Amino acid sequence: MKTTNVRKLVSLAMLGSVSYVLMLLNFPFPGFPTFLMIDFSEIPALIAALLFGPMAAIIVELIKNLLDYVMTGSQTGVPVGHIANFTAGVLFVLPTYFIYKKLSSRKGMTFGLIAGTLIMAVLMSVLNYYLILPAYTLFMGWDAMSGPQVRQFATTAILPFNILKGTLITAVFMLLFIRLQPWINKQSIYKNA
Repeated sequence: MKTTNVRKLVSLAMLGSVSYVLMLLNFPFPGFPTFLMIDFSEIPALIAALLFGPMAAIIVELIKNLLDYVMTGSQTGVPVGHIANFTAGVLFVLPTYFIYKKLSSRKGMTFGLIAGTLIMAVLMSVLNYYLILPAYTLFMGWDAMSGPQVRQFATTAILPFNILKGTLITAVFMLLFIRLQPWINKQSIYKNA
């Protein structure tokens, strides 16, 4: 039992660190505001979920964002972006995990990733409208955006960006998953994961 717990803790720390490094390897995508960056840091959290369950994915997302906040700080002084990134990661990974766990196939993983992408994109647009964008304007000292401006930004930038990001993560993860699925199934604490 102790060996399993140590293995799990070490694995989560490593996956969180890899996730942080992948977060640093971000890049802007043409046509979107430059502060919206594509990265593949959710992939280690997906692996953690498949190996150790949903709480492991949340821990990896938390480690990634805590490391980034400690190492790079925040423009606002408050980790608004880190909280948003953590929320987006959890909204992407958890639906993917639960759908895959229910269907337990490559098709189930594909369906889970698509559902995770759509859930993340829609809910992050709503959260940006009500919480995240107003928090940024408050902490950065910017003039407040009007309701229609925030709504337009959430629907024309945030929503399509998150759909694109989720699609890119899905494509890369499926390439990995096809190769890693037998190993993941063998290593998983949750045998039907």
